[in-house]
Amino acid sequence: MIFDTHAHYDDSWFDEDREELLAGMTDSGVGRIVNIGSDWKSLAATKTLTEKYDFVYGVYGIHPDEIGDLNEERFEELRVLLDDPKALAVGEIGLDYYHNTENKPEQNAWFERQALLAKELGKPIVIHSREAAEDTLTMAKTRHFEDIGGVVHCFSYSWEIAREYLNMGFFIGVGGVVTYKNGRKLKETVMQAPLTAIVLETDSPYLSPEPHRGKRNDSRNLHQVVRMIAELRGIAEQEVEEVTWENACRLYRMQ
Repeated sequence: MIFDTHAHYDDSWFDEDREELLAGMTDSGVGRIVNIGSDWKSLAATKTLTEKYDFVYGVYGIHPDEIGDLNEERFEELRVLLDDPKALAVGEIGLDYYHNTENKPEQNAWFERQALLAKELGKPIVIHSREAAEDTLTMAKTRHFEDIGGVVHCFSYSWEIAREYLNMGFFIGVGGVVTYKNGRKLKETVMQAPLTAIVLETDSPYLSPEPHRGKRNDSRNLHQVVRMIAELRGIAEQEVEEVTWENACRLYRMQ
């Protein structure tokens, strides 16, 4: 079975068929899904999904592009959400300089606050980092993220940077990009990293693997990702599924 560690089924792209799609996941070989919060609206929607589906779990945090949603009152409300038994981690949190470089201090401040909240609560973090490799790694080292643990979502940097996170005990999130012709860096990381450090993710509805690139993504497409990882490493697809399932359980501290 496949464990999708990072999805956004609260997205409006699923409004027309969300219930039907999720109801068929087990029959499609997908056993667990983690829905990831990114803004205040999605946090509430994530909690609703976890209440409706036994196999859906939640991660709660504010994406760097959405930190305008955060203030001290809401930060305390986030703490309450994270007390839910199906709340597995704090995320996705981090730095994104692709869209906005003018609010770097604010991004860094809320990244740190949310990461330290995770440490306080004994939960891992889901890191979003785009065009911010140096600052994200600096934060991880100076604030001792090795004491927190987690995953670097949608990893897009070099193997050398991946190795830094692996040395801190982090997992590497691998999704559809590994199937792209221009996914050379991620392919290299998949070949070099221990299989025990890789988790599967869709980031659905985004980043569909080949041959579905450009279309809406969902957890069933992880079979293409599994196939590519198996090909790159020269192992059986079943081994990829089994090991990445175990990895996801360790990441999220589940049985």
